[in-house]
Amino acid sequence: MKQFLLIAFCAASLTTVAHVADAAQIKRACLASDRSAATRDRCNCIQRVANQALTRSDQKTVAKWFTDPHQAQELKMSQTARDDALWDRYQNFGQMAQAICS
Repeated sequence: MKQFLLIAFCAASLTTVAHVADAAQIKRACLASDRSAATRDRCNCIQRVANQALTRSDQKTVAKWFTDPHQAQELKMSQTARDDALWDRYQNFGQMAQAICS
């Protein structure tokens, strides 16, 4: 029983570490961008909006767009329902971030 609890605790800890490592992807991408408006406060705000408007998977995808905007264009032009749904969530996120973080 003790061994089972130890294994369960370790598995839970690894899962928590993975979530922490994935957190703040948008903020990191924002801060790493060469945009003059990418201040620490603004990037923190954008991350808070992303946490509300986007899933972690969405955030991982969107964070890549900071360094390769062409990926966003490819997704926008895609004809799949999944990509359309992500684009809609991204548009909503952008509008929210602009309204809240400007």
